[in-house]
Amino acid sequence: MKESEILLPSSQELINQLPQPFLLVNKDGEIILWNHTAEKYLGYDTNDVLGYPVPFAEQSQLATNELIFEQLIDKPEVRDMGYLAYITKDQTRILCKTFFTVWTIQDQPYLVISLTPSDRNISDANFEEQLSYLRSGLEDSFMMLSIDENGLIEAANSNFLKYSKWTPKRIIGKTLWQMFPQTDEGSKQADKIWSTLKNNRTWHGEVEQITKDGQPYWVELSAIPIAKNKENRPSYLFLENDITDKKMLQNRLEQIAYIDQETGLMNRYRLEQIVNEMIEEGHHFTFVFLSIDKFYSLKEIYDEQTEAVLVTEFTNRMKMYFQDSTMARISVNEFVVLTPLGEWFIQGFLSYLTQHPIYLDNASTPLTVSGGITKFPEDQNTFSNLFKASNSVIQKVQAEGGNLIMSLSKADHESLSTRSIIEKRLLIALNQKDLRVLYQPQQDLTTDEITTVEALVRWEDSEIGIVPPDILIPIAEETGLINQIGSFMLEKACEQAVEWANAGTPIRISINTSIREFRDKNMVDTILKVLERTQCPPHLLQIEITEKFALEAEAEESIVSQMRKLQAKGIKFSLDDFGTGYASFRYMQLLPLEEFKIDRSFIAPIVYQEKTRALVQGMIQFGRSLHMRVVAEGVESEEQVSILREAGCDAIQGYQLSRPKVPQDIETLFTPNELL
Repeated sequence: MKESEILLPSSQELINQLPQPFLLVNKDGEIILWNHTAEKYLGYDTNDVLGYPVPFAEQSQLATNELIFEQLIDKPEVRDMGYLAYITKDQTRILCKTFFTVWTIQDQPYLVISLTPSDRNISDANFEEQLSYLRSGLEDSFMMLSIDENGLIEAANSNFLKYSKWTPKRIIGKTLWQMFPQTDEGSKQADKIWSTLKNNRTWHGEVEQITKDGQPYWVELSAIPIAKNKENRPSYLFLENDITDKKMLQNRLEQIAYIDQETGLMNRYRLEQIVNEMIEEGHHFTFVFLSIDKFYSLKEIYDEQTEAVLVTEFTNRMKMYFQDSTMARISVNEFVVLTPLGEWFIQGFLSYLTQHPIYLDNASTPLTVSGGITKFPEDQNTFSNLFKASNSVIQKVQAEGGNLIMSLSKADHESLSTRSIIEKRLLIALNQKDLRVLYQPQQDLTTDEITTVEALVRWEDSEIGIVPPDILIPIAEETGLINQIGSFMLEKACEQAVEWANAGTPIRISINTSIREFRDKNMVDTILKVLERTQCPPHLLQIEITEKFALEAEAEESIVSQMRKLQAKGIKFSLDDFGTGYASFRYMQLLPLEEFKIDRSFIAPIVYQEKTRALVQGMIQFGRSLHMRVVAEGVESEEQVSILREAGCDAIQGYQLSRPKVPQDIETLFTPNELL
């Protein structure tokens, strides 16, 4: 803030209305405020004097600025300096009776100078009248309280009495502490203001106060030390503006920003703030991550209204069990509890759910929960690490069937340590472009030609060695680095597709993407710009999504819209790992999918398991009924190829055909001039 802006606009306007020239000077002797009357008498424009010394003609008549400040700060008073000579802008010498005093504004002392030209009679009383005029103007603009040296109220103006509901007779003699909420926080606030004033410093900020009958209201407060009065006693002035409506609006906005509207619990953003505050204050606590098992399967059973009841009833049981703990909802089926309670009690929540089942449509719902327990500071020491550690435990629990709440094991700690190292090294790899792209071909079983290749990211770090994709990709998704990897893969795939097309082999390249990338509203523009920059035809690009992506995308219209825009440009979409996700086919109707890939876990046993073979045949027929291309992944033997060919599978991908290879090695598999 500039020094010329230290006063409120309303105060500056009042000073401009004073009938005498009025100047405010800093401790360096520079003018920072100059009213209209001073401009009229001395002839200088405001811009001529701000930041410059007072235009005294006879400096010998004044002590140094430093001495004046010292004298007046030690003994605040109005000092009559007698008649001093000043030089106007047109070099005319005029005499003005000069009065000095010191004001403390925002902890800094400023010299107040009031001038009266020699053709007017002036007295100390007249200067006091000016200050009284200024105070009268402030009273009209603000709520005002006068406080004595003991913190007792000496006077209150009508504006203050109107808002506080006090009467003049009742408020006199009350303490300033009685104006604040009668809570520890309210007392601390009043103590802080009083301590600032006793140190002869101004306090400014937003505070909550209470009316006579205890109702809260908010004010913007400036608490100012005032010069000692005739009895040599200090006093203090409170200037207040009502901001209750502003605070209420702010609170409503915070409710929207911080609170999950469906459950009333705080959201992830607010949870992170609370955890960081607890960490900063050194509190010991347990971070409990809870996830409702098979939630998306439950969604398919019930309608949206019943689903909302399920979430609400689960939240109510969580509130009842974890009383006096801090709770948050961080996604549709995931919750966090911050609690000082022991592990045995936390794990008892599973029994509590069994004893207090949730009834939907007059039937008990088979609800189970997986949970991860992480302690601060014993296990992890940041919000991000607490979150990741607990989530990793949940993933392990759910992989083993769910319905269990576990804490971190020694192996978990080692795994998290490894992941932390990988995260750091991955940042370096992205900066130095150490990632590689390999390509695995798909063979069309009708023509036996290679029509598509899948681009796969590979990373071999100089310090930690080869990092498998099943470790790299989840870490990249959690850290947000998946977007950078996705951009890298898109660029490389388009460049390679163009190179092969220019060589007479227009092969479609398929890249994997994540739901996180498509939540970027600029995803369509990003992809189209890369296609334009690399001059890659859109029909040579295919995007693979997982079933988890599909399930989440069906609930987000913006993602579906982006996929359709890309499909309209000629880009194809493929569903990867079909059959391994949640049992829902609704996304088959909503999403612009033209192909799905049967997961390798179904392909391996088709030679010796009749049931699996029948299941795969059913998947292929399902694809044909939807006019979708069907690709089998993980094909590793001629016998599997024969079964798939007989079942009508469109294409295969796997080690039987080729492992992922560099572009030069893949090219040896192409049929010359093969076309899409």
